Amino acid sequence: MNWFCFRPKTKPEKSALLALETTFTVDEVEALFRLFKKLSSSIVDDGLIHKEEFQLALFRNGCKHNLFASRVFDMFDIKCNGVIDFGEFVRSLSVFHPNTPEEKKIEFAFKLFDLRRTGYIEYSELKEMVLAILTESDVTVPDDDVESIVEKSMKEVDTKGDGKIDEEEWKLYATKNPSLLKIMTLPYLKDITMAFPSFVLHTEVED
Repeated sequence: MNWFCFRPKTKPEKSALLALETTFTVDEVEALFRLFKKLSSSIVDDGLIHKEEFQLALFRNGCKHNLFASRVFDMFDIKCNGVIDFGEFVRSLSVFHPNTPEEKKIEFAFKLFDLRRTGYIEYSELKEMVLAILTESDVTVPDDDVESIVEKSMKEVDTKGDGKIDEEEWKLYATKNPSLLKIMTLPYLKDITMAFPSFVLHTEVED
């Protein structure tokens, strides 16, 4: 798909509805709309966030391919149509809110690592994601050490010993190791209107 092609601007969902469905308040949803408008017009001004715009905003690079960035985008792209609309943006970002229940964060993280969407996290998928995260963090680790990290993790999480991690095993491990979910929480989302006060001025989202 050519992401430079023209797309008509979409009308955003009402802030009150999104507030009911997420952890955000109406004011926070309106603040997020201002942020969304900025992100969705950084490359193509069509009211939608394309993968290149998403990567540019989060990782400061819209061209460099990174598996981790690509997977996060895919998770936000709920409709699987190659772009993120405002509703998808708010609903997905809500998972990272400090007040969002741990269960939702665990579920999101599991799907993030389940690259082939089989309902399991296999050894190869875990290794791919570990390498992607290390690469994005500019951390260089010898191949042998990466293998050791992945093997140790699989042994700890795969309690059934079948060579793959299911949702039950993942939930049990994440519950016992809450530090695993640190990347699933963005503290500033707790008060987005204070962090980005200009975003709530003259909002264009309908109540």
